[in-house]
Amino acid sequence: MAIANGDVEIILHIDETLGESRRNDLTDTLKSKAGIRSAEFCPLRYHLMLVRYDRYNLTSQDVLHQVTNHSVHAQLIGPI
Repeated sequence: MAIANGDVEIILHIDETLGESRRNDLTDTLKSKAGIRSAEFCPLRYHLMLVRYDRYNLTSQDVLHQVTNHSVHAQLIGPI
């Protein structure tokens, strides 16, 4: 998938083990937020989440805050 001008991809480390339903709820919620283009967990590495967002509307800290607002402990690893 090509990254649009202004989009950034980051990796978040999720500290706890989330079941499939909770992972799906989290990614669906993130994708519904303005400025977030995509959110998905890495296959077979469910502690890592890839999020692509528009850097002109959000910061990496905004994205991290969206995740932690859902009672999920996470850390920003960095951009891809």
